[in-house]
Amino acid sequence: MDHPLIAKLEQFSRLSNEDRRTLEILTEGPVRRFASRADIVREGEAPRAVRLILSGWACRYKQLPNGRRQIVALFLPGDLCDHNVFVLSEMDHSIGTLSPVALVEIPPPAFEEMMTARPRVTRALWWESLVNAATQREWILNLGGRDAVERLAHLFCELFYRLRGIGHMQDGGCDLPLTQTDLAEVAGLTPVHVNRTLQSLRRQGLLELRGRRLTIPDLPALERVASFNPNYLHLDRVGARFDA
Repeated sequence: MDHPLIAKLEQFSRLSNEDRRTLEILTEGPVRRFASRADIVREGEAPRAVRLILSGWACRYKQLPNGRRQIVALFLPGDLCDHNVFVLSEMDHSIGTLSPVALVEIPPPAFEEMMTARPRVTRALWWESLVNAATQREWILNLGGRDAVERLAHLFCELFYRLRGIGHMQDGGCDLPLTQTDLAEVAGLTPVHVNRTLQSLRRQGLLELRGRRLTIPDLPALERVASFNPNYLHLDRVGARFDA
């Protein structure tokens, strides 16, 4: 499989060999490793770099003074934790790990230079930003318009497409480091409600969870339950039609 960022961006735009090499060089910096359940950067801190997830899962979250947390985005290999976040004077959210994570921190000047020199990469990053915004809208709809079964079914469908796009879905299954508490913090449910909902999805034969392994035996059936339309992920690859 390609470099995770290249694999991600080539879902949106066809890159040249020079584009790919530039991205490889850009992300050759020292790899930082974080244990599971650790903060990468906290709300209030200065965002000093653009962070690229190389392996593992992380999340963007907001936390209330009483400790309650809402996960508002999931980061998978190949994801940039906001490629323009360094324009802020301080973080307005936190980023934490859900599994052991390896990442590289890209200095903002180098990232800006790359965007100026490589317009196709910049175009792909625009596509990625549009998909991220569309995904956020779907998550809001999940919280306000879908019931518990639909919310979790929709999340699993989304993860299936995202992981398949970067080559991390094999035989309809993937590693899933999310606990029931994590799922509750994504879906706006209690862990007890998540447990009941997962049992319901299992009984219907819509998913299998063994240890930390998720398998989706019948994706079309799960999509029907979730009222899932993958159009917001823009997998028709309109951008990829632009010849490099």
